[in-house]
Amino acid sequence: MLPPLSTTQPGAALPGRLMSMDAYRGFVMVLMAAEMLQFDHLHETFPDSAFWAFLAHHQSHVAWAGCSLHDLIQPSFSFLVGVALLFSMASRASQGQSFATQFGYALRRSLILILLGIFLRSTHASQTNFTFEDTLTQIGLGYPFLFLLGKYSARTGWIALGVVLVGYWLAFVLYPASGAGFNYSAVGVPPDWPEHYNSIMAHFNKNSNLAWAFDTWFLNLFPREKPFLFNGGGYATLSFIPTLGTMLLGLQAGRWLRSDMDKRALIQRFLLAGGICLVAGVLLHVAGICPIVKRIWTPAWVLFSGGWCFWLLALFYGIIDVANRRSWAFPLIVVGMNSIAIYCLVHLIDRFIVTSLHTHLGTGPFLIFGPAYETLLTGLVTLGIFYLILRWMYRRKLFIRI
Repeated sequence: MLPPLSTTQPGAALPGRLMSMDAYRGFVMVLMAAEMLQFDHLHETFPDSAFWAFLAHHQSHVAWAGCSLHDLIQPSFSFLVGVALLFSMASRASQGQSFATQFGYALRRSLILILLGIFLRSTHASQTNFTFEDTLTQIGLGYPFLFLLGKYSARTGWIALGVVLVGYWLAFVLYPASGAGFNYSAVGVPPDWPEHYNSIMAHFNKNSNLAWAFDTWFLNLFPREKPFLFNGGGYATLSFIPTLGTMLLGLQAGRWLRSDMDKRALIQRFLLAGGICLVAGVLLHVAGICPIVKRIWTPAWVLFSGGWCFWLLALFYGIIDVANRRSWAFPLIVVGMNSIAIYCLVHLIDRFIVTSLHTHLGTGPFLIFGPAYETLLTGLVTLGIFYLILRWMYRRKLFIRI
């Protein structure tokens, strides 16, 4: 439950809220919405431009192992769910809500997130697309466990994180790796794909791992136009288990934020935790123990991406809540305070807005810099419209709460 807004002045602090969390959340939601700018189109148009190549790379997911800025959107959003949990639990407890009432709310939130994720993935489809690998469903599947762990000590949280990471890695390793005769073409992977691994890491190869095998059973339990054979991107339902690990890292960050620790010491702890996670993730990868793969949310990815989340939180917290420089972040705060709204707007009405712009304004205004920049300008105007909607909601204290 969000506290009532006492002001709508840009940069003003809202009682009971950490503006850095809202700004960080707004930042990742803007990155998500910015997909409509289609930097890859400009990269194709200007293949010799290092500038557009750089932007296109960081606006898309890497093929398998590694990381781009775009790959940090989902872990950041999941991490911040963990950060915010203890604040939400404390607020509800102050209202006199019992543990049973709070847990019932957690279960309701979980179900709504799962159903909303399925609904948005079914947009423009001929029937319900039962899929559980997107951001909302992944968070929804793990949220009740996160809530229960939030009732226990930090030590229990760290132990739970270790069990999740080691247990998930061990489950993959114990599942038989694909042999030389495995038909990769049947699961949408070229036989000569350069991302294939050998030895222990072969257990994490695309569409030939434990999570893929689970989905070939689980997803076919639901009505489908045709049997599920593989996910083209390699994404999997079981990723919600290590995603819980990402949320647990955020939960620990939330504990530190709620402590009486000195603010500068807190930033140092975030930086140290981030550095340890990054180094651990990279070492697991280079040692051939576990690859850094976002698409199946490997344990190494939990640590690597979690390190970046700690550092990004330290950056926003240091600038906004410690140095008290807030005015620049007001647009991000507006977006971050209504993250579910922007998520739904992008998935539901982006095409409608683009079509309406072309219907009422024609294509002329968007061709001012030439055809190559038409999609960029159309996307910028659409993002501007989304922001105006969110700012209107902000000023009227309208928030989509789940």
